[in-house]
Amino acid sequence: MAGSSFGKQLVMTTWGESHGAGLGVVVDGCPAGLPISEEEIQVYLDRRKPGGRDFATPRQEADRVRILSGVFEGKTTGTPISMMIENTSQRSGDYGNLATTYRPGHADYGFDAKYGFRDYRGGGRSSGRETAGRVAAGAIAAKLLANIGVTVEAYVSAIGPVTIDPERFDPEEAAKNALCMPDAVAAAEASDYLKKLMEEQDSSGSEVTCIVRGLPAGIGEPVFDKLDAVLGHAIFSIGAVKAVQIGDGTDVVRARGSKNNDSFYMKEGAVAKKTNHAGGILGGISDGSDIVIRASFKPTPSIFREQETVTAAGEDTVLSIRGRHDPVIGPRASVVVEMMTAFAIADLYLCDRGSRI
Repeated sequence: MAGSSFGKQLVMTTWGESHGAGLGVVVDGCPAGLPISEEEIQVYLDRRKPGGRDFATPRQEADRVRILSGVFEGKTTGTPISMMIENTSQRSGDYGNLATTYRPGHADYGFDAKYGFRDYRGGGRSSGRETAGRVAAGAIAAKLLANIGVTVEAYVSAIGPVTIDPERFDPEEAAKNALCMPDAVAAAEASDYLKKLMEEQDSSGSEVTCIVRGLPAGIGEPVFDKLDAVLGHAIFSIGAVKAVQIGDGTDVVRARGSKNNDSFYMKEGAVAKKTNHAGGILGGISDGSDIVIRASFKPTPSIFREQETVTAAGEDTVLSIRGRHDPVIGPRASVVVEMMTAFAIADLYLCDRGSRI
């Protein structure tokens, strides 16, 4: 299978399946001497793991990470860093009826069309569980960025019809509620909305916003490897993402140039912008202001109500999916967006070190 690696200078390669013995990631290109520990990585994995909060799949996985190589005496050695997370709560029997039936909204049919064979236990490589390896890799990238004063933070900004109110924005609130929303009122409204959907055996779409602070101007390439293009690649590669927006995103369609352009001015001897409609990126290169990204996740396709579908033999049928599934993807996916963003930016930052003498 091609396409399991991401990055140029800093490269991650994920491996494993949802219901295999385990899954993990290999990170190559990380400079030597970066202090890192399993405990630091675990903080991010705990935000993604199942069974830890309301509106998340009840599948109980500790998601304990083990560093197998590339770290000695608490610091990276410059060699490939291999990390593994064991699967301990597989219930493959939940998926037995899917061996010959394609789930609506899933990758089942595409896998069969491409390979003529698929792992139907929870989706195999196309399962959201694959992202555990990405989070472990992103934790290393986030630590690297922290050393140069760059922070990356993601939160859920919308669930179904409920959107956070900027007037009530509280970054600390996102860590306090089950939906990772930095607005207590919106979180309560979204919670009521999800409970109603669960009673109706349905699911909801969601939006995750990610903000990068402290990245200096000049990161990114002007043509095919634009910063926004690489970020788009990174985030679109996350399962269930159907749209990625930078800055004002699709709102630019209705904007005028006189309003959309961000005016420059001098602030304490440095170039600054009065507004940030561009979302921190101009011409594919960072401009020194906050990078603002929004990722739109489709509703969880695994729902308990009956859906029309077909079998591998070409017969029409109906399917009611069982198993353990999230009614909304955004809350657990927010850390995945955060870590993929951190990894993409860390990779471009390392590539940029060779831009000039």
